[in-house]
Amino acid sequence: MNILKLIRWKNLVMIAVVQLLIKYTLFPAFAVSTTLNALGFTFLILATLFIAAGGYVINDIYDMETDAVNKPNKVVVGKSLSEKTANYLYIIFTVIGVFCGFYLSHSVGKPEFFVMFVIISAALYVYASYLKQIAVAGNILVSLLVSLSVMIVGMFELIPAITPQNQSVQSTMFEVLADFAIFAFCINFIREIVKDIQDVDGDHKVGMQTLPIVFGKLRTAKIAFSLTCLTILIIIYYIGTFLYMHTEAIIYFLVAVVGPLIYIALKLFSAENNHQFKHISFMLKMVMITGMLSMVLYYIIL
Repeated sequence: MNILKLIRWKNLVMIAVVQLLIKYTLFPAFAVSTTLNALGFTFLILATLFIAAGGYVINDIYDMETDAVNKPNKVVVGKSLSEKTANYLYIIFTVIGVFCGFYLSHSVGKPEFFVMFVIISAALYVYASYLKQIAVAGNILVSLLVSLSVMIVGMFELIPAITPQNQSVQSTMFEVLADFAIFAFCINFIREIVKDIQDVDGDHKVGMQTLPIVFGKLRTAKIAFSLTCLTILIIIYYIGTFLYMHTEAIIYFLVAVVGPLIYIALKLFSAENNHQFKHISFMLKMVMITGMLSMVLYYIIL
């Protein structure tokens, strides 16, 4: 149970579900050509999950001091598991993930794609050990990595299957995937800022320079409010431009995505204490889930 808590198993399940939705709802909706069979796709999911698990472990190792202040009841490293054991787990998870990526890249005839898994693993280490301490930089990097978990499915499924005859369809599918990746980036970026507001006491203790430490909690909340409003406008533009002919899709996005984001924006405008920011962080996670579940809509309406 301690290891499951350490690797954030619920987040890993969500990553796997999103990748499965892309494979089995989004791709069939557009009738695109794909590359991976069930075994190959399993290796893609395993590579993503093991590298992500390693990232969570190394993050907790470097966050031992801040977590002792911010969330003492949830600390695993140094309490339920030794730091030495956690380091072993980080190495094991990362090596397994990179190995799966190595096998996968060669199996699709794109050995150069293996570099992507190495870069992601290195980026997770750099984030945990250094960039997390710098205002905005760490938030941007981790949000890019979240969006990359969406795009990497397109890399391995679509690119090796491109032919002169299907290039247009494959490109359209990439654009749709990019839309979901941008959504994931925006929601995660806002949530990272909100989490920094929650963790300001522990982060300040170890000398980090996060946004709420630099600008203060209330000003940072207003920044998150502005970003949420911008995200709402982007989604409304997307609905009006691409989904205006599909009433069920419009209703879904307004009820399951835009409505909750408006609620979150209002809460951000007035939030003052950690309990309120924790609730906002939870709501942002729910919006991420409902937004990704909208992939099923494409399968239904197309």
